[in-house]
Amino acid sequence: MKLSTSVKPISYLKAHASRLIRELSTHQGTIVVTHNGQAKAVLQDIHTFEQTQETLALLKILARSQQNVKQGRVKTIDETFSSLEARIRAFKNEEV
Repeated sequence: MKLSTSVKPISYLKAHASRLIRELSTHQGTIVVTHNGQAKAVLQDIHTFEQTQETLALLKILARSQQNVKQGRVKTIDETFSSLEARIRAFKNEEV
C-alpha cells in the first residue's frame, strides 16, 4: 500500500472497518489512522506486525551484544565452545 492511500480518518475506519481489514489481509501493509487531522494510530496486518516485532527483537539482541563488547564482556571462540561442551556434558549426566 502506498502511504498516500494508507492514511485514513477515524470516521473512515469506523464506516469501513471490515473492508480495511479485508484489504490488509490480502495486501499486507499499514494504515495510519488520523483524528482531527493528526496521526493517532496504526492498523497493520498480522504478518507485517509479526515481522516488525521480530526485527525489533533482533535489533535489541544486536544492541545488547554491542554493549557487552564495549564493556569487555566477551569470550574467545575457544572459551565459548569449551563452555558449551561442559554444559552439554553436565546436561547429559543429569538425564541419566
